[in-house]
Amino acid sequence: MKKTLIAIAAAASALTAGTAFAQSFDGTSPWQVRVRALHLDSENGGAAGDAGVSINNKWIPEVDVSYFFTPNIAAELVLTYPQKHSVYLNDAYLGSLKHLPPTLLAQYHFTNFGAFKPYVGAGINYTHFSSVNLPAGLDVKRSSWGGALQVGFDYALDKNWSLNFDVKKVYIDTKINNNIGKLKVDPWLVGVGVGYRF
Repeated sequence: MKKTLIAIAAAASALTAGTAFAQSFDGTSPWQVRVRALHLDSENGGAAGDAGVSINNKWIPEVDVSYFFTPNIAAELVLTYPQKHSVYLNDAYLGSLKHLPPTLLAQYHFTNFGAFKPYVGAGINYTHFSSVNLPAGLDVKRSSWGGALQVGFDYALDKNWSLNFDVKKVYIDTKINNNIGKLKVDPWLVGVGVGYRF
């Protein structure tokens, strides 16, 4: 996991290396930070899902850091801390696990709508599963790579502050042993929050 997180951080750094000394486009910094409250709504599909294995939906905090290469093109790194989920079998509590899902997205921002600034994004997600507490003989694959899609908008309150609404579809799955199969979590992530452009 540590090597993977280092690789993700290195990729994010590489994206900004060539423009580290670039001047701002409109007098503001190319850096933006957002804080969101996010609802995770799991799809709970796949063979394990068909067998009645699922995880709970929940609200989670999210922080993202964006770097604007141009007024339209940006990269966004989405972060949270390991999130604990309950695992159910046919609606009966089976145990718990945690997942950490950093996601890196490339975005296109539309800039011709005044204070209303919609965007779309696509990228990659890495999820690490930990603190797995399941009945003896059951375990899950500890890592997952998948795509991520995004649509949202910022509404500028002033030069620095904005309100944000964001929807992401993230593809996350893990294998459960003992021939139970693959559980596709594949959540929809719907978030609201605030952003600050430095």
